[in-house]
Amino acid sequence: MDVDLNKIPKHLLKEEDPIFAFNKAIIDATHHLCVAYKPNTAFYEAYGIKGWKALEKTIKYLNKNHPEIFTIADAKRGDIGNTSTMYATAFFEDLAFDSVTVAPYMGKDSVEPFLSFEDKHTIMLALTSNQGAFDFQTILVDGKELYKQVLETSKSWKNSKNLMYVVGATKAEYFADIRSIIPDSFLLVPGVGAQGGNLQDVCKYGMTDAVGLLINSSRGIIYASNKEDFAQTAALKAEELQREMAQILSDQS
Repeated sequence: MDVDLNKIPKHLLKEEDPIFAFNKAIIDATHHLCVAYKPNTAFYEAYGIKGWKALEKTIKYLNKNHPEIFTIADAKRGDIGNTSTMYATAFFEDLAFDSVTVAPYMGKDSVEPFLSFEDKHTIMLALTSNQGAFDFQTILVDGKELYKQVLETSKSWKNSKNLMYVVGATKAEYFADIRSIIPDSFLLVPGVGAQGGNLQDVCKYGMTDAVGLLINSSRGIIYASNKEDFAQTAALKAEELQREMAQILSDQS
């Protein structure tokens, strides 16, 4: 749910809160097809206090009307202990998200404050879908790629059972190695759809016996149409992806 006012249908700009109006319509049309929603907080921060209020209204609407749906604050936070504690409080208590994405670059004292919320999930960047991932994440350190060391180290952190990991769909060839390190953890997999990730390959190498994948498709669904039928078109795109997933599950059962 990465809302760009330059991309949403023009008629929504007449609404008092165009961002929330867009989100509500998408939720109403697709909630029966989704297990999670993932707002990228940058798309709300960019609009100042109005954006934050729209985000708050969106999460309150989801928590009230669809409490079974998992919510992810795609915030990619990561700082020293006291700051991370405040970030965690903001997203887990004030906004009442179920989970938040974090960056592990500053080590365990930047992630453990999130993990201290034992009824929440912390989703750590492991191997991302962007081209710049190769700048650092796959560099060899003492003969091992850095992202593998990050994965292995994170398993030793307090409450690491609450960790999930971000692995980009455009890195499907790495999934087998990742599963050898974290065989039972849930993976959040962005990059299917507009970014070109291949769903079949992701499932082939990333699924566990309990599935273990949370597949994310954003732009390909929410911006499938910029006309008044945008919500219905988004539902059709979501249903198309869901059918593809169901077929893969059926083929592998």
